[in-house]
Amino acid sequence: MRILTVGAGAVGGFFGARLATAGQDVTFLVRPGRAKALEARGLRVAGQGEELRLTPNLVTAGAVGGPYDLVLLSVKATALDTALADIEPAVGPDTAVVPLLNGVAHLQTLVARLGAGVVLGGVAKVVTTLSDDGDILRMAPPAVVLTGELDARPSARVDAIRGVLAEAGIDSPATEDIVAAMWHKWVFISTLVALTCLMRGTVGEVNAVPGGADLAAALISETAAVAEAAGHPVTGAELAFTTSTVTSPSSPLTPSLYRDLVAGAPTEADHVLTDLTLRARALGVATPLLDLAALQLRVHEHRLAAERP
Repeated sequence: MRILTVGAGAVGGFFGARLATAGQDVTFLVRPGRAKALEARGLRVAGQGEELRLTPNLVTAGAVGGPYDLVLLSVKATALDTALADIEPAVGPDTAVVPLLNGVAHLQTLVARLGAGVVLGGVAKVVTTLSDDGDILRMAPPAVVLTGELDARPSARVDAIRGVLAEAGIDSPATEDIVAAMWHKWVFISTLVALTCLMRGTVGEVNAVPGGADLAAALISETAAVAEAAGHPVTGAELAFTTSTVTSPSSPLTPSLYRDLVAGAPTEADHVLTDLTLRARALGVATPLLDLAALQLRVHEHRLAAERP
């Protein structure tokens, strides 16, 4: 398979490195600054007993070529429009585009821009971050990519992609309904984002004080209620995993959105939280805590916009 990984950050770089190491034909589409760093140092993954080093095949916008068999889209939502313009030459009628973004709003954008025939659903489950040197640090065991047709039909191309991922050591179990799986991931990440951003601390720091676990549980109730009203109720196993993760009193976990917030950088707040609260309003679901978290993040984004020259 000829694979284009859009982005070589903590998510795209990790999965792309796994695929390239397994012998797949992988090209990374990156910005010039990231390209310069990777050309000098190479792409490195470390952590959880794993160490990968490779000289990646890199392209920048305007030199993508194509078409590719598979495009893994692993950019932040704030960079989606730019990324779509960059990858259009890479997408042919037989290309499969698997987005690994949080939320679901991007699906409509992708289908409108690229066509329904090429867009699949996608979910990434991996806990990675970039070091100061630009290396990818893996902080927890999961290495999972779920994918499937948006209409949930059986698909030979999905089976082929899952096989390629599995050969690279990336778990890719069959998924009956990929859109539901995307909603379930959204419940998890929006709960985690709201909890850490509201309280300005790690999961463990929030739950180490009185009331922390109660807040986490209340946020889960809100996010899960939106998913259920949208027709994608969270399963017992998924709900138990989310609950145990966000109520741990010893967890150092924070989402990347929280790390962007404390670093004073732009965030994916609109894609992760604002969109969820708007859907809640349309569905008649009350989400006062999520509304508060979304408002706080909008203030942050407004401040950044005011500071720009």
